[in-house]
Amino acid sequence: MKQTLVYDIGENRYINLTNSCTLKCRFCPKTQNNPIVHQYNLGLDKNPSASEYIDLIGDPKQFNEIVFCGFGEPTMRIEVLLEIAEFVKQNGGRTRLNTDGLANHLHKRNVLADMEGLIDAVSVSMNAQSENVYKKHCQPSLEGSFKAMLDFLKMAPEYIPEVTATAIEGLEDVDVDKCREIAEGLGVSFRKRYLDVVG
Repeated sequence: MKQTLVYDIGENRYINLTNSCTLKCRFCPKTQNNPIVHQYNLGLDKNPSASEYIDLIGDPKQFNEIVFCGFGEPTMRIEVLLEIAEFVKQNGGRTRLNTDGLANHLHKRNVLADMEGLIDAVSVSMNAQSENVYKKHCQPSLEGSFKAMLDFLKMAPEYIPEVTATAIEGLEDVDVDKCREIAEGLGVSFRKRYLDVVG
């Protein structure tokens, strides 16, 4: 099956930037060696250039949103992400980033400042109400990831107009109500997700 750089769900066009990730979530299809999301094969054998994605986006205004959400963590390719986002905004489109919230921790700087004016909305996978539960399900490669994700959520509204934290209903030991309480305490919105539902 042909690999997919961009894919459509509903009125949105999704950008599959990389298969690399800072987490190894137990519930992710990738950790179960399944590259198929909806009908799309999201497995990549290379990291394409920004221009390759831009050519495939076309007119961003024909979509509700251009969403950075593939089979890995989009912010691991932050420069490419920003170049694509700049193209989208210059051409009247709306952007959303789906992320694990570890970009600042990974790059050791505040990348949120680079996103200001380029990213309209960000959805951060909180996934757990405590570090122990987070480690159990998300298996982060970087120490201090849970706190770093919460710090990212707290800072994000300074730079991005719409900030939402998410957690998945039905994962063992995940208290979705507590996740909502934490998110609201950080001054961001919260959305409950469901396992294997994308889009």
